[in-house]
Amino acid sequence: MKYQSTGFSRNIINIISRLDLWVANPWRKYSLLIIIFFFAFSLGSSIGMINGALSLMDPVGAFFTVILIELFVRFRRSEINRKEARSTPRAVIDSFRMGFVYGLFMEGFKLF
Repeated sequence: MKYQSTGFSRNIINIISRLDLWVANPWRKYSLLIIIFFFAFSLGSSIGMINGALSLMDPVGAFFTVILIELFVRFRRSEINRKEARSTPRAVIDSFRMGFVYGLFMEGFKLF
């Protein structure tokens, strides 16, 4: 199934190609991945803290967390299956997913 080429999709493709050119330098790539990891870690730990403090939205928070992680896994899988798959978006998704899950685990270990 071929998607329609719209202005928005062309802009997204241009942004991703510019990002690929910018992260050609390994230091920039690693710094971007570390920043994304720490952002996702803080997001995951804040979701854990909010759910732990309120204690009312535990099932809803868990549901949205699992949905978010599953969306990232499915997007990553589609990136792998494509022939022109780029390594930068896949690395960004993996870094975000690892930071998010690590933040959730750290909040869970605080409860022990």
